[in-house]
Amino acid sequence: MKALTPLSLCLSLGLAAAGSQAQTVEMHRVTPEGIGESLGTVDLTDSKDGLVLTPKLHGLGGPAHGFHVHENPSCEPGMKDGKPGAALGAGGHYDPDKSGKHEGPMGHGHKGDLPLLDVAEGKAEKAVTAPRLTLADVKGHSLMIHLKGDNYSDQPEKLGGGGARQACGVIK
Repeated sequence: MKALTPLSLCLSLGLAAAGSQAQTVEMHRVTPEGIGESLGTVDLTDSKDGLVLTPKLHGLGGPAHGFHVHENPSCEPGMKDGKPGAALGAGGHYDPDKSGKHEGPMGHGHKGDLPLLDVAEGKAEKAVTAPRLTLADVKGHSLMIHLKGDNYSDQPEKLGGGGARQACGVIK
């Protein structure tokens, strides 16, 4: 057995401590009919700069998608205006301060806004950081990927224009 040096011991303990501050969220394709196949995972970890979200996703179109924390811990379909909709059980964007505004991850609107999820060749693997969130903030909510990008404004379309809900996972 290899002996641990003081430096490797500190690094090991640091990684173990960091591991206790992490969670993996499995993301599934969602449709108005229900929850579909797994598209991969997103790892959530706290950092000094905020919540880091590291996707390991496949099967997505490109080039970028709206990415949000939603209020409820559900990805179930639901009804809106008499029509079935994908992952409506997740509710709206996470807005604990009741700001009612969509201003992006650096703005003063709701806290559910995350940086855009970049996709290349159907895969999303680039980590993003949400500076106003921690893992404790998002536990018991859901993580959502929208079909289109996000302009971090309520104009010309509400909620950044991300459109339909494409993938969802529950943050336990």
